[in-house]
Amino acid sequence: MLNRSDHATLPNLILAGMMGTGKSALGRQLAHRWQRAFIDTDDLVEKLGGASIADIFAQQGEEHFRALERKVIEELIPASGAIIACGGGLVVPEGMADLVKTKGVVITLFASVDTIIRRTANTSRRPLLKGDDPEVKIRELMKKREKAYMSAGIAVYTDGRTVQQLCLNIERVYEREVFRIKQDAARKLKED
Repeated sequence: MLNRSDHATLPNLILAGMMGTGKSALGRQLAHRWQRAFIDTDDLVEKLGGASIADIFAQQGEEHFRALERKVIEELIPASGAIIACGGGLVVPEGMADLVKTKGVVITLFASVDTIIRRTANTSRRPLLKGDDPEVKIRELMKKREKAYMSAGIAVYTDGRTVQQLCLNIERVYEREVFRIKQDAARKLKED
């Protein structure tokens, strides 16, 4: 078990994945449990862009939105000690998954289409789901993004699990990865 008193020096926990997989809900819960700061990249993008995500998409387009996401990761994410929920498409553009990995331990959350549809019923903050058939759009996005999600971080499936169960699962994965990082650093120090 990691010593939570030194949380400020522990690597960030970064939750990636499709919208509706539970990144924000789990991130907030883990931040509370671990007494760490919680950061939602979508909130930072809205502050940086001076508008809602929907307005940024409508007025300046997805390319501008993705540029704001990159700037958030490069400049506004702390070096350590935080729980970060990434926007659904943040790790998809070329090089973004690798950039995000430099900022902490990345866990990618997955859920079934049915679960995502249920969790994203309010599409007001989800411009990519606007239109007649959100299910078709979700399936298309999942197919398009699956490879990026799989390579972004360690996969955790959220279907059929309570927030409590998921928190415990993510804690185990995070602790294992932090232990591996520390071992790698110690081994590298010995080699030097």
